[in-house]
This record gives sequence, structure tokens and C-alpha cells, in this order.
Amino acid sequence: MNTKIYEELGISKEVTEFGEEILKGLKERFEKIDETAEYNQLKVIKAMQDAKVSEACLLGTTGYGYNDMGRDKLEEVYAAVFHTEDALVRPQITCGTHALALALMSNLRPGDMLLSPAGKPYDTLEEVIGIRPSKGSLKEYGIDYKQIDLLEDGTFDYDNIKKAIEENPNIRLATIQRSKGYQTRPTFSVEQIGTLIKFIKDLRPDIICMVDNCYGEFVETIEPSDVGADMCVGSLIKNPGGGLAPIGGYIAGKRECVENAAYRLTSPGLGKEVGASLGILPQFYQGFFLAPTVTASALKGAIFAANIYEKLGFDVVPNATEERHDIIQAVTFGKPEGVIAFCEGIQKAAPVDSFVAPEPWDMPGYDAKVIMAAGAFVSGSSIELSADGPIKPPYSVFFQGGLTWPHAKMGILMSLQKLVDKGLVVL
Repeated sequence: MNTKIYEELGISKEVTEFGEEILKGLKERFEKIDETAEYNQLKVIKAMQDAKVSEACLLGTTGYGYNDMGRDKLEEVYAAVFHTEDALVRPQITCGTHALALALMSNLRPGDMLLSPAGKPYDTLEEVIGIRPSKGSLKEYGIDYKQIDLLEDGTFDYDNIKKAIEENPNIRLATIQRSKGYQTRPTFSVEQIGTLIKFIKDLRPDIICMVDNCYGEFVETIEPSDVGADMCVGSLIKNPGGGLAPIGGYIAGKRECVENAAYRLTSPGLGKEVGASLGILPQFYQGFFLAPTVTASALKGAIFAANIYEKLGFDVVPNATEERHDIIQAVTFGKPEGVIAFCEGIQKAAPVDSFVAPEPWDMPGYDAKVIMAAGAFVSGSSIELSADGPIKPPYSVFFQGGLTWPHAKMGILMSLQKLVDKGLVVL
């Protein structure tokens, strides 16, 4: 490996060579990732061909958006890839939290109960649910909440899930978060999620099972909707947007659930019939087309990071050899300086705003200061090279993204360089 270009970017020969030594043991794993990407890529192409996507589908609409062929075809493509009855894919869905809130609020009614059988949900959902008071929360609308924490080994507590379902006949919907969020528990595989869904459905077939699929799309060859999920929900500035979608979210699932969400997004009586695409469809289509290979690049970066930092003695989740079910890599430094230095390195590796130093701040929806590094083409896009974490114990950073493998690799090496420069790591 020619280390000269890395040295020009500020990465020492010592750090580069350390990374190259780590890479020698990852060839077979990377080949397996490429096989999954190939399968998923062909799955997307087949869906687009079966839907007869045409050049006219890329034109978009304005105003009310009536008869938007491209928008409707895109939703047909998503439904085909996720093997669901219907899908809602809209730029009017502003982010992943909005998509999740939309799915929950449209399919729950006052007097219902929401069950979280997978422990604590992602931080921003706490205010949606009403765990932390917020205007417009589910709690304000008379929707109860029951949480079953995971067992110490990070697996589902089936005994207490069964007890909760038997004791609470008003449970209407179960929300399952696939990825770890700002936790250091394992991410759940699609197979694990399928087992949980079957367990719930065997007890009460009428309970709607929704999966927060953020960061998990295209990591495996199947999705939660293939194992019984009634709704898969995610953000387009994560995996399925392929780095090109500038905004948006999706809900793919049972027709009734998706229709409910559409009526909540727009208006009763209007639903999916309105919502202009405003010239954004080329990015949505092409981003979805690229998503399998972009996700593969991010996945390689996560595995590279795990192997680098585990070798240096830090706790990493998943560890260096575990199978992957999302693109997120957690590294625990045990001190805020490590989290900050890591994020500074990721920011310095960015193509946009590389000269900016990220700082912790009071980000809306979180209960502690959060530092975020993301010099991205799309603001806040976490399929692009990015890292973030709350400044609170155990002081873990969460790394994800990388539109290309070379960029993901460079970002990890730059993060290590920052830690070396600050005396937090000795090679």
C-alpha cells in the first residue's frame, strides 16, 4: 500500500500500516458482504423491472400531486423488495423518528397499549411515546406503554413478554427496534426478530408487529417483513436512500397499516392520493438502486473499525468476529475525551466541512449532550461517513456509514490518528 497519499491527508505511516495489518484478516468476510450486496442489488433491479419503471417515472409532480405515476411506482418497488402488500415512501416524512411516530400514531387509538418487548427504545422515541413528557405524545392521547427489558445476555425475556400480553388485553401494537441505538446491546438479526414476532402472534394474532428497521436494510438478504413484521419503518437518509435521497422515510407493510399511516400523513379522505414529489424522484430511485452496494461499503467500514479498536483493547459491539445485522459499530472509550477525539477524526475525514471541529451540544430529543460528526453531502445523513454519541457513561461512540469503502477506511484511520495525537492510544 502506498502510504504517501494518507500522509498528505494527515495520517501517519504508522497508523496506515497498522490498518493494513488488520485488513489482511478480513478478505473472506468482505467477500461474503459482496455476495449479499450482489443478491440485494439484483432484488432491487428485478423489482424495478417488474414494476416497469420508465423515464416518465422520474419527472415528478407539483401541487396536490394527483396521479403521480413515479411516486406510486416507487412505492410499488419498495413493496416488492420488502415483500409487503403496500408501502408509503414520501419526502413529506422528514426523518426516521417521524416515520416511526407516523406508524405508531396512525395505528394506535386512545385506550390502546404499546408494547416494547425489546427494552428501551431509541432516545428520540421517548418523547413520541411520552416516557419523557412532550406535547402531542402518545401518552397525551391516552395510549399506554409497557416495556419489557432484555435479559442480561441481551436476549428477549419471553416469560415476561408472555405475562404482559396475557395481563394487558389492550396491547394493540408491539414495536421492535432492530438496531442498538445509543445502547451497547447486540443488534437483532432478522431471524431473531422473526422468532419474537411468531411468539407474539401465537399468543395474540391481532397484535401489530412493527420493526424499526433503521440501519438494517440490505445488511442481510431478508428483511423483517419476510419473517412476519406487519410494518417495516425507516429513513431514506440511512441505508435505503443510498446517499442520494436528501430527505424522506418509508413504511412498508400490511395494506391497512400503510393506509392508516397515509391518512395520518396527509388527511382523512386523501391518504396516498396527494403529496407531490417535487422533482425528487430521480434521487429516490437511484439511491434505492445504489443502496445495496453503499450499505456493503458501510458494513466493511464497521467491521474494520471493530477489528482496529478491539485490537487496541477497547470494548466494541459487535465484536471483531460477530455476524452483522446493521451498519452501526459501537466503541466504548470510558471517557468523554475518547468519544470527542474519535468524532474529530471522522469529521476531518469528511469531503464537506472537514475543517470543522464537532462539539457536544444539547440536541433536541436527547437527555444528554450529543456530539455528532458528519461532513456529509446530505445534512445529517448517517449512511454517509458519520459518528455520534451521548456524552454520558459509559462514553461510547457510534460509528456508521461510508458511501464507498475507501472513504470508510480513511475515516477509521483518521479517527485512530486523532486518538494517537492526543495520547489516548499508543500503537
